Amino acid sequence: MLYTPAHFSVEDRAVALALMREHPLAVIVSGGDEPFVSHVPVVIVQEGEALQLLGHVARANPHWRQWKGGQRLIAIFQGPDAYISPFHYESRESVPTWNYAVVHAQGSLTVLDTSEAKEVVLKHLIDRHDPPYRERWDELDAGYRERMKAAIVAFRIDVDRIDAKFKLSQNRSAADRAGVLAAMRQGGPKEIELARWMQQLSGA
Repeated sequence: MLYTPAHFSVEDRAVALALMREHPLAVIVSGGDEPFVSHVPVVIVQEGEALQLLGHVARANPHWRQWKGGQRLIAIFQGPDAYISPFHYESRESVPTWNYAVVHAQGSLTVLDTSEAKEVVLKHLIDRHDPPYRERWDELDAGYRERMKAAIVAFRIDVDRIDAKFKLSQNRSAADRAGVLAAMRQGGPKEIELARWMQQLSGA
C-alpha cells in the first residue's frame, strides 16, 4: 500500500500512464519469505480498459523461481525527484522536503516461458524502445535468437490497481509553489521535468 495524502493523489489514469511510459524501468516487487526486487524495463499494452505490463528477467535471476501463476506483483515507476530547499518558500519558518512523482501498478502475474510468447514480448519491447533494431532482430540466425530467448523468462502483469502519487508542493501556498517552480526551472534535467509536471497538474 502506498501512503498517499489526498492532496498528492492523482486519479487521472492518463497522467499515471504518461509517467509510466516516460520511465519504463520498473521496480518489480513480489512477496514470499523475503520480498524480492528486480529492476526491469517493461512495455505497456493497453486495449480499452485492460492494461498489461510485459517484460522479462534473466533466467539466471532467481526472482522468477518464486513466481506462481496468478500471484500479485507490484511494479513501481519512479519519475523525477528533487530536494526542495526552505529558501524557496516565503516564510522563514519552513523546513526542507523532497518532491517526487511515482506510480505503483499492481496486478496478477502470468509467466510466459514459451519461445512464441517470449518473441511477442521482445518485439513489443524492441518496437517501443529501439524500432530500427526490429529488422536486425528478425534477420538474426534463428538458432541464436532461440538461445537468447532461452536465457530469459518473460512475464505479463494484468494490472487492476494503479496508485499515483505526485508530491509537487500542492499543499503549499500559491507563492510557495511559484518559488519552487522557479527554482526547479533553473535546475538540472530532473528538476526541469518536475517543473513540467508541476505546471501540467496545476493547469498553469
